[in-house]
Amino acid sequence: MDSVDHSVLSALQSWQSEAIGCWLATVVSTFGSSPRPPGAMLAIRADGVMVGSVSGGCIEDDLADRARHGRLPEARAEILTYGVTREEAMRFGLPCGGTLQIVVEPVKDFAWVGQLLACIDRQELVARHLTFDPLAVTLTGATRDSVLTYDKSSLTTPHGPRWRLLIIGAGQTSFYLARMAQALDYEVIICEPREEYRLAWDVPDTRLMTEMPDDAVLALPVDGRTAIIALTHDPKLDDMALLEALKSPAFYVGALGSLRNNLKRRERLALFDLGADEIARLHGPVGLDIGSRTPPEIAVSILAHLIQVRNVKFRIDPTLAMTPQQETTP
Repeated sequence: MDSVDHSVLSALQSWQSEAIGCWLATVVSTFGSSPRPPGAMLAIRADGVMVGSVSGGCIEDDLADRARHGRLPEARAEILTYGVTREEAMRFGLPCGGTLQIVVEPVKDFAWVGQLLACIDRQELVARHLTFDPLAVTLTGATRDSVLTYDKSSLTTPHGPRWRLLIIGAGQTSFYLARMAQALDYEVIICEPREEYRLAWDVPDTRLMTEMPDDAVLALPVDGRTAIIALTHDPKLDDMALLEALKSPAFYVGALGSLRNNLKRRERLALFDLGADEIARLHGPVGLDIGSRTPPEIAVSILAHLIQVRNVKFRIDPTLAMTPQQETTP
């Protein structure tokens, strides 16, 4: 799931106890250039507070103004179209004469929000079906090939699961990598069997596992939206993780170390039950070669490579990130 959109659902969940109107805006179609794709979401409150993005510009301002002045729908979902004329496209910052259609729905029943977030946290695929009039939301199981569907009376959007990053080792580079990954809305999991490193770990909102690395990989379980990075500098620990990670459906598996050390690592891995194709999946040295030396620079190079791999692999075919065992019915 898109990191911004997960924040939108979390905001809606946090607003449910407040006596103030809330709306969810979802991009359903674009024509020409558009900063946000179909499925992008924005949560809006009646006081103009917003979380998320549907255009990255003036459309958000217009929606906030509509919310503050009571010009958003109250009982049913409605379709708003921006950029029909050249002048309007320029006014709302839509490049190249782009057109954007957005479904805006009042959020009256918040139960589905919590249910959807729970499914996403369990790494499940879910379809949210919205009926415009009468206003109703239902959740059903989705499949790997589920896509956004929309007509003038209903909208169905697929959601989940979140991207996850399993870091082996709780050292200094892991500290920077974890914090930067959280900014990209990865769920960050740290595997650290060494007590002296665990006691020094202080990155909030991360999950700390004490199992040995191979057991941690097997315990998750790993799926196509998981990246695994080995950063302990201890071949015994790093190799244990890699032996299981390279057999898993993780979209990215990497290990810290020099080119020479990683060549030796590949030789060691070949002595176990890994095939040449599995070993070839290893990104080592991990990250993009940007001349990074310090722990924060190394973290930047790793995350830059994760972004590159995700964009190249999953924008070509988003279903590659979904594994069959994730298909479920809430």
